[in-house]
Amino acid sequence: MTLAIIAPHFKQIMPTMLGTRFRSFITLLVLANLFLVSNVLAQTQCPTLAVDDKHARQSINHYLCYAVTNPGEPAHSALSPQQLPQSLEWRSSAGNDLVFSHTKAIYWIKLRLNNPGDSQSRWYLMLNYPPLDEITFWQKPGPHSGATTPSPLKTGDHFPFESRGIDYRYYLLPITLAENETTTLYIRVHSSGALNVPLSLMTPDEAIEQSNHLTLIHGLFYGALVILAVFNLLLYASSGTRYYFLNAFYTASMAMFLFAMGGFANQYFWPDNFYMANLSIPFLLGVIALAMILFGWSFLEVPRRTRSGKSLRVLAWCAAGLLALTCVIPYSTSIQINTIFLLAVILLLSIIATIRWRGGYQPAFWYLAAWMVMVAGSLIYAAAAFGYMGDYQAREVMMQAVVGAQVVLLNYALVQRWRLLNEKLLGIEHQARNELEVKVHERTYQLRTAMYRLEQANRKLEALSLNDALTGLHNRRHMDNLLPELCLEAQRTGKPLTLALLDADHFKRVNDTWGHDFGDACLRMIAGILTDHVKRPRDVAVRFGGEEFALLLPDTDIEGAARLCNDILKTMRNTPVRAPDGSQITITLSAGLAELAGHKNAQALFQSADEALYASKHRGRDTLTFAETAPHITP
Repeated sequence: MTLAIIAPHFKQIMPTMLGTRFRSFITLLVLANLFLVSNVLAQTQCPTLAVDDKHARQSINHYLCYAVTNPGEPAHSALSPQQLPQSLEWRSSAGNDLVFSHTKAIYWIKLRLNNPGDSQSRWYLMLNYPPLDEITFWQKPGPHSGATTPSPLKTGDHFPFESRGIDYRYYLLPITLAENETTTLYIRVHSSGALNVPLSLMTPDEAIEQSNHLTLIHGLFYGALVILAVFNLLLYASSGTRYYFLNAFYTASMAMFLFAMGGFANQYFWPDNFYMANLSIPFLLGVIALAMILFGWSFLEVPRRTRSGKSLRVLAWCAAGLLALTCVIPYSTSIQINTIFLLAVILLLSIIATIRWRGGYQPAFWYLAAWMVMVAGSLIYAAAAFGYMGDYQAREVMMQAVVGAQVVLLNYALVQRWRLLNEKLLGIEHQARNELEVKVHERTYQLRTAMYRLEQANRKLEALSLNDALTGLHNRRHMDNLLPELCLEAQRTGKPLTLALLDADHFKRVNDTWGHDFGDACLRMIAGILTDHVKRPRDVAVRFGGEEFALLLPDTDIEGAARLCNDILKTMRNTPVRAPDGSQITITLSAGLAELAGHKNAQALFQSADEALYASKHRGRDTLTFAETAPHITP
């Protein structure tokens, strides 16, 4: 059409200027240039998309035109397509995704649609990038359609969620076209961050199918993260191990960040709070960085006083400071700072994990593998989020796969760490058991030795407590313990039991005349005579007073006891003792006998024997007297 208008005028001018041959050459050259210009103009014009063509809908980027309006340009202040200047330069997307890095420009997008079908139908235009501040949709009917112009749809993160019209995390614009109707869509996009404008046109059935598919993917992804976070919290509650809690913290923060980036948080948590919609993403980036630092610090067991430990401490405080700073600085600035800081944290943790692994800490290998996956995924996702890479929806799914792989690898690293710790504990337990067995043997030997010595000491103490220290005979305590037992035994068996009490005659005069040392020597002599005469194993000689002695004679009747006592008294008479002054003196004994027969108990038996002893004293001493209940036998 352009050639048809310009060519006649060009032919009228040429004869006055040039010759025939030269005129022909110039004519061909101009026609070629005009043809190229016509092709360029045709390329910048937006082609019309036939909405019933599925292949055309899937290749929607070939039908999009866009215009960039920078601050200061007339089109930058336009609020509707009617206010756009005619000179606005529209560019074809040429099949590429519409992605733009951080800028203050306002972007306009144009799409021509035609319904060549024979009936009215509905389609949905979907914009699959939730974090956009302001998006306005206009639908301009064709000049011959007769349809009225619908009201524009103005929505975005700076508006309540209900402004979208359709309760969905992505932006949906319903488009209804009558038979053979043509319409032009305009989209005005403005955001303080990077721009991704991934558009797709689909039928209601396709929209439902895609939504169901994504719902399944997101449900599995977020459900798995929640389960892993809860599982780590339970491990922390049962074991008290700190890195389980920090792993749950990191998993939850990563899930919450992707939840916000995917538009779910704005849809379900704060649909009416656009401030939170903008703040949540950079703030959660800072939370993720802090969680990464704390978890890596704990899991890698980095000592605090090392260079790595000091670096992590500085990063942790920086992360806390960025969280506070995020609440006051603009979104575009905070998102860039926090993203760069997060990538720096990932890099530093990767370096520290490498150092720990090369130092022999085996769990660091799986931690490092998880971090390498995270590095690759984060770089690609950040490039898509900042407008340096297209197909944001695919990058979102890829990031979910990366996070899932990293979380699985981190939990596997925890399992490996637990296994190594368990093996180490088993080794320590085995070593401790061996050392304990050695110590037990040593302590057992020492205990046995101590017990033997204690037993010997107890025997000595018992001997000291039951024996008379001066004479070596048993003492009154031993007699008090033994006599009741012998009485019960005699009563049970019917065998005889006789008790003899002996007392040295006039022994006080001996002590007063020659002193207590000589008296003690006389007592030892008496004890020796008693020991010589009491030879049966069960017979017991006792010194129970100063010069008082007793003989416990089981299985011995009173006649046998009388013969024994008479022999003792006779030996005493015939055994002179040299006094300290050189003279010889004779010490005699008085004795009293009592047999158990006719007595109720040991006390009654002792009382009878004691009365018999006093009777011997009254009879003139150096004699033997029997208890009244027993038959009398003269010595």
